[in-house]
Amino acid sequence: MSDSLTATTIRFTGHDGDEIEAYLARPEGEERRGGVVVIHHMPGYDRATKEIVRRFAELGYDAICPNLYHREAPGAAPDDAAATARANGGVPDPRLLGDVAGAAAHLRALPSSNGKVGVIGYCSGGRQSVLAACNLDVDAAVDCYGAFVTGTPPEGFPLKVTNLVDQLPGLRAPLLGLFGADDKYPGPEQVAELEQILSAHNKDFDFHSYEGAGHAFFTVDRVRYNVAAANDGWERITAFYAKHLGA
Repeated sequence: MSDSLTATTIRFTGHDGDEIEAYLARPEGEERRGGVVVIHHMPGYDRATKEIVRRFAELGYDAICPNLYHREAPGAAPDDAAATARANGGVPDPRLLGDVAGAAAHLRALPSSNGKVGVIGYCSGGRQSVLAACNLDVDAAVDCYGAFVTGTPPEGFPLKVTNLVDQLPGLRAPLLGLFGADDKYPGPEQVAELEQILSAHNKDFDFHSYEGAGHAFFTVDRVRYNVAAANDGWERITAFYAKHLGA
């Protein structure tokens, strides 16, 4: 735990060699520590997400959040950038993987890195966190109510996404899943399907569903914020990363 930290906007090399914007927060000191890549929710690279990045720095990690909408709307306000990205069908999976891989490489190149990197995502980022854990060299992954890891997007859904059922057997890292029992995407049946698939392939995972919580219960600036679920979720995330990232 560190009360002293620095936070700044940087540029790093993402997918296909593109230089993109990111928010980096680090605790004071150069002791060896793990890193966390934070994947923002569909509303974008906003103040609430940056608060989460700083929280991980306070917990003792180097943390980075890539602006996944930087190419579509460089310098735009989060809501405008998110609208532009949705109109284009969202972030393509290969590009997401390239950006997360670049963010993880940036963390591992820091002089304070112990070589371990976790990934966490919220909403659409929850699915993308699982996607990253199936395809990249990460040490731990957290899925906060990621829709369409299993299940099928409804007709008219704005993002061009498919589920990850065919990729789940290749999950490479321990997975913590935090879900709202009152959520629709992912609903309890989709979470149960995910649990069944991972169990069948002997994957390391730990899931928790919160009664009375719906989608986006971590978002402190939205009406869906659920204090009890979010507080318990943060305790579980803290313990999970302490075990797998060594901080």
